[in-house]
Amino acid sequence: MARVIVISSGKGGVGKTTTAINLGAALNKLKQNVILVDANLNTPNIGIHLGAPIVPVTLNHVLKGKAEIGESIYEHSSGTKIIPASLSVKEVRKFNTKTLPSITDKLRKMADFVIFDSAAGFGDEVLSCFEASDEIIIVTNPEMPSVTDALKAIKVAKEMGKEVKGVIITRYRGKKYEMPLNSIKSMLETPIIGVIPEDDSVKESVNQRDAVIHTHPNSRVARKYNEIAVKVLGKEASEDLAKNRSFLSDFFWKIFGK
Repeated sequence: MARVIVISSGKGGVGKTTTAINLGAALNKLKQNVILVDANLNTPNIGIHLGAPIVPVTLNHVLKGKAEIGESIYEHSSGTKIIPASLSVKEVRKFNTKTLPSITDKLRKMADFVIFDSAAGFGDEVLSCFEASDEIIIVTNPEMPSVTDALKAIKVAKEMGKEVKGVIITRYRGKKYEMPLNSIKSMLETPIIGVIPEDDSVKESVNQRDAVIHTHPNSRVARKYNEIAVKVLGKEASEDLAKNRSFLSDFFWKIFGK
């Protein structure tokens, strides 16, 4: 049965989609069967990022009862499976998000990991994602407004009885005007499982319609997302890496301090 992880934030534009795509791709490289779901139904981006902006069947069709969930799954060239949402303005708000948990139960039987890229905020579609999830990862930038909204997301998740796996800080520059990492950790009272530096390779990967861990495998961003994937997978990931030292050798040596 799949682990269902929701990538969320209280604020938009912090890097949820980039994180969802690259975490999914990194887990896929670790031999995990991953289904990446675009649950940002009003402003979806996964299809755009991965070169499938318009497809015959989307998550919207499934939520409206017009298609089965298996019909909405497409495979990226990397092997990661994606379920895009519709870009059509006509599809906005014409869906029933309350069926998302039951749809997720079907997806659990099809993969090792199901990763939801949720919308920002705390609307019905976000709460439905939370309800369907096993774990939630919060994405934030190192700025007070973003961290404050991340705190709200964490509180909402915990009130629903959901496990918050950790926080990923994106677009980190290490500047004096940014919140110190220790202050963010103290404010959120949640482990920081990754710090993603600001890097042009992310924008370049979007233009190439692929995950940055594929387009720029030696970049700082790619290394950080690979590290996060190992943390998410846990002990099993270390065993896989030990069996296959050829997997991103520079990353392997970095982790084990060689």
